[in-house]
Amino acid sequence: MKRREQREHIFKLLFMTEFNSEEEMTEQLSLYFEGLPELSEADQEYMKKKFEHVREHLSEIDECINSASHGWKTRRMSRVDLTALRLAVYEMKMDEDVPVGVAINEAVELAKRFGGEASGSFVNGVLGKIASEKEEKGSAEEPAEAVQETSSEHEAEKE
Repeated sequence: MKRREQREHIFKLLFMTEFNSEEEMTEQLSLYFEGLPELSEADQEYMKKKFEHVREHLSEIDECINSASHGWKTRRMSRVDLTALRLAVYEMKMDEDVPVGVAINEAVELAKRFGGEASGSFVNGVLGKIASEKEEKGSAEEPAEAVQETSSEHEAEKE
């Protein structure tokens, strides 16, 4: 199964959590995987693990979304948009295997496919803001490291 298909299944599982209790999700997870034809053990394990990781980091993910979406707190967002955002923010911030651009593009596609008319634009806007903040934070850290390296090199030259 391709990553895109796995991501869509994880998206659907995360969406289901909006309508099922914690206790019900254990059974819902089993039923969902049973309903997938030709699902390999490795694919199931990958999807389950990623689903659980997203759930474990929900408060941190929602905090990030809330800070980037001025005027649109997570409790007011459509459940499709919120689910796409949560999965993408997890991938952008906590899954080093997924490039930021891929996470954004896939989330926008999921939002377009399952959401309303403006879902793709909304998700793209929020994730673009998060990505630019991440980039600014990363570039702000780089010069400090470069200065340290340069200082160390100069110290070595003096000796």
